Amino acid sequence: MTTASAPRHLSRFDHLLDDAQRALETVLGAPVAERPNPGAGEPDIVMDEPDRRHAAGLMRINHVGEVCAQALYCGQAAVARDEATRAHLLEAAQEETDHLAWCAERLRELDSRPSLLNPLWYGGSFAIGALAGLRGDGWNLGFVVETERQVEAHIDEHLASLPGDDHRSRAILGVMKADEARHADNAEAAGARILPFPVPRLMAAASKLMKTVAYRL
Repeated sequence: MTTASAPRHLSRFDHLLDDAQRALETVLGAPVAERPNPGAGEPDIVMDEPDRRHAAGLMRINHVGEVCAQALYCGQAAVARDEATRAHLLEAAQEETDHLAWCAERLRELDSRPSLLNPLWYGGSFAIGALAGLRGDGWNLGFVVETERQVEAHIDEHLASLPGDDHRSRAILGVMKADEARHADNAEAAGARILPFPVPRLMAAASKLMKTVAYRL
């Protein structure tokens, strides 16, 4: 008679290897979405060159945002003190993988590419996430809430700025916005703390700089 073996406890080194693999897949790999692309059923219209470049610039920003989200969540999960908080962060990161794959696919359709600075965006965001997480799980979740609310706001800006007939990009961003709102609501329900001034303002300034650079690079 055989008995089931106990689940293997992952060491800190195991988690480090997992984080490294996630980083490589996010920055250099081709993430695969678990959910269908929301834009797949929309017509892929031919845009004039200025509109195509503008749509590509906006979707590059959104792709960078998802790279940063992956890094932030993984950095926060790496130092989370409570296993439930860690699981919450990694679950949200998986949905961000869907977003990453959808944005990458849309960039290819627009004959464009991801940001050349994605390794830099990932490394910096991972470090910020880890620093936020070291303050404790309440602050960790508070950082999730503030991040997601700011992402919701910039998606609204992009929906208003995209070419009117770019329905594929709009469909992708609509689902992304709903997911981000749910991540923030879940973090609040799990005990997120309100971040002190001036942290939200500094986060907004960093996001603005990222969007300016990523639009072209």
